[in-house]
Amino acid sequence: MPKNSGLGPLPGGGRVVIIGGGPGGVATAIALKQGARALGRDLRVTVVEGKQFAGEQQHNQCAGVLSPPIVELLECGLGIPFPHHLDRNAITGYVVHTVRREIVLDGEAEPSVSQRRVQFDDYMLGAARERGVEVVTARVTFLEFHADRVVIYTENAPLEAEVVVGAFGLDEGTAVLFKQAVGYRPPPALNSVVTKYHPGESGMVEFGNRIHAFLPPTPRIEFGAITPKGNHLTINIAGETVDANVMSRFLAFPEVRRALPGLENAGRLDANDLRYFKGHFPCGLARNFTGDRFVMVGDAAGLVRAFKGKGVTTAIQTGLRAAGVILHEGLSARAFQTYRAANHDIISDLPYGQAMRRFTILLSRFGLMDIVVRAAESDAKLRQALFDSVSAHRPYRDVVRMGFSVASARAVVKAMAPARSKL
Repeated sequence: MPKNSGLGPLPGGGRVVIIGGGPGGVATAIALKQGARALGRDLRVTVVEGKQFAGEQQHNQCAGVLSPPIVELLECGLGIPFPHHLDRNAITGYVVHTVRREIVLDGEAEPSVSQRRVQFDDYMLGAARERGVEVVTARVTFLEFHADRVVIYTENAPLEAEVVVGAFGLDEGTAVLFKQAVGYRPPPALNSVVTKYHPGESGMVEFGNRIHAFLPPTPRIEFGAITPKGNHLTINIAGETVDANVMSRFLAFPEVRRALPGLENAGRLDANDLRYFKGHFPCGLARNFTGDRFVMVGDAAGLVRAFKGKGVTTAIQTGLRAAGVILHEGLSARAFQTYRAANHDIISDLPYGQAMRRFTILLSRFGLMDIVVRAAESDAKLRQALFDSVSAHRPYRDVVRMGFSVASARAVVKAMAPARSKL
């Protein structure tokens, strides 16, 4: 059999196996079923997921902020009603904290919403089942790629498919299987530590509906955030070497304690409060994330914003795009170049986001973010650039152009004057 036989658009009767039942995997599955039906094809789509989302048995380290245009993606792209019944908070704005200053950033764009990720994932997986997607609860143990098929070995029965979709996030075990089989290399990643805190009903009212973002000068923390989630606050930090001790130090920072209502009252602590969970998330592209009979979506491909914004949104976007290529272009490495082209908006913006990340770290380390925040108080364009940077509402290329304008530079120089006068 020729090496590239059967690598055209997936025909009727074909099968796709998707490894991972999160937003990216489920979006791919539903888009495949709906797209095939529109083309008059009958496809078998199987999602393999090792976790149990129902009953909230799993903890997800994601902060659970769902950003625009996620409502449009679900309702128009997938034909699924957005689960507003799961909304915890409408995120109306952001508060950016440096060591000495803070600034409130409220934009006019459609607000993001916070939800519990395990509930959102359970809703999405249920919607996939309703649309004819087969869901197998198991872990994948081995992969074999052949000229005419892929064999996916699981803890249950083996599966065979014409193409396999990697939607496993940064699961190290599954990444190793793809590395051994096709030379995949996972994306570079930052570590994160997540915890939660219940300040009580009055404390939640006091905190409000803004996310508080922190840019401390400590070298081990790139950023921290506190996100309102209905009856509690989710607290997370990120950096290359963050751990439990670093999180404890972060919670002791004066600016963090000021933002957490009633933290000094230990009697308010819920039994599950301030328990730490470790995770990680991508900050760059994976290598070899497409090839003959395989494609990665979302975090597994590293197709996210460099500051970890819109993770769920981009997972769904990339899932929709992968499904379109499988149905209309083919299953070969060459066909999946179309998938890379379709994600040009994300890929081309990564260098800008990475540059912004490094620049922000540098400013924070030397205490210069205080000056930037002071300048933003009087410069509307710089204030908008800060809002777009933390909210993920605009590409980083636009944030860079706006933040580095002549007018913004003048505002920064003017803001430096008080700092010099104290020397």
